[in-house]
Formats: sequence, C-alpha cells, structure tokens
Amino acid sequence: MRYRLDLVLRPAEGALLRVIGMAERRGFSPRAIHGAPDADDQGRWHLQLEVEGTRPAETLCRQLEKVYDCESVQATALPLEAAA
Repeated sequence: MRYRLDLVLRPAEGALLRVIGMAERRGFSPRAIHGAPDADDQGRWHLQLEVEGTRPAETLCRQLEKVYDCESVQATALPLEAAA
C-alpha cells in the first residue's frame, strides 16, 4: 500500500534524515518527497512524503509523532493509479 504523509517539521539540522530513517526502520520505503520552508510559519518545513509498505500507516504516524522535530503528521492512502 502507498501512503502520502503530510508533515510539519521544526527547522532543525537532521530533521529530514530522522523522518526518513524512522520510515525505513518501520518497514516503509520512501518513494517521493516534496517540501519547502514556510516563511510565514517561523521557517517550519511543510513536507509531503510518499511511502510504500505492508504495515498500516498509523504505525508510522504514531512513531513520527514522537520525533522531537515533527510537529504534526497526517497519513492519506493513495489510490492505485497514483502509485503507478
């Protein structure tokens, strides 16, 4: 199953690596990443990470919420045609 994770990250060195590493350690393969800092939001990063895995996305969301740099995370299942 493929999921899109919408995250808000604090501007901290290594924050992106921690998020991607957490996804990989939980059995999800990163497939695409899009993001940019938001100047109006104290420089926080608004990130979309597409991952693929056999486990439920809630497993990964719960773990990412524990990462200090991650302020929020929401998962959306992607339809099969978007995963091609």
